[in-house]
Amino acid sequence: MKSVIPIFFFILVFTSNVFAQQNGPDLKSHAAMIFDIQNNHVVYSKNADNIMPIASITKLVTAMVILDARLPLNEKINIDSADADTLKNTRSRLQIGSTLTRHELLRIALMSSENRAAAALGRTYPGGISAFVEAMNKKARSLGMIDSRFIEPTGLSSENISTARDLVKLVAAAYSYNLICELSTTTQHTVVPENKNDKLQFINSNSLVRSENWQIAISKTGFLNEAGRCLVMQAKITGKPIIIILLNSWGKNTRIGDANRVRKWMEMNYIDKQV
Repeated sequence: MKSVIPIFFFILVFTSNVFAQQNGPDLKSHAAMIFDIQNNHVVYSKNADNIMPIASITKLVTAMVILDARLPLNEKINIDSADADTLKNTRSRLQIGSTLTRHELLRIALMSSENRAAAALGRTYPGGISAFVEAMNKKARSLGMIDSRFIEPTGLSSENISTARDLVKLVAAAYSYNLICELSTTTQHTVVPENKNDKLQFINSNSLVRSENWQIAISKTGFLNEAGRCLVMQAKITGKPIIIILLNSWGKNTRIGDANRVRKWMEMNYIDKQV
């Protein structure tokens, strides 16, 4: 793991009085926050304390809980009927009965937002899904995510809720896990379930990781009708590590457009400033 984020970072995120600037980027997302990690400075925020569903952004918490438990990443896990989505009835290319390692499940859950992979990770946690959900909420509390709550590991439930301000803390903490950074920014990956003949090609759900214009260290997308399209990232902009939180974008490409607007706005306007 990378070095632990200083505690004062989280205090500054929570207590900062810097709010949405009049001349900030014209973002279409309902809620947003831009945070300069180097200077512990909220560069821009919009509805940052609105509590809302966060869809598959949840999977960052799922990954941290799994890695905190130090479960063997090479352990083989079977996809079970219990891993099928009964909330939204979404489809999955992971067939019931497929066998993959915990490492592979983490990769496709983070890079391609595979719901059955995340469900299997939670189900096979010591103590089962109830213990896993308890660990998710304990992790959130430990990070100071006071307006966040989780009831399952995939993000398919609209009862998994948070705020843009809380998610800055989540992304900062997730960045300290080298494996989460690596897996969440994998551009594409082929999975071959041990007991199946099919080769499954997965592509990162954030197209920006494939762009030469971006240096992205960690990434996660999310989508639910109730949550809109969401995107959280840590990326280098103007040579500085910046966290970008974009929640509830309704247009298909709006979150990507907003991320590009953030980058262009910062390249043109941002001047270092301490809180």
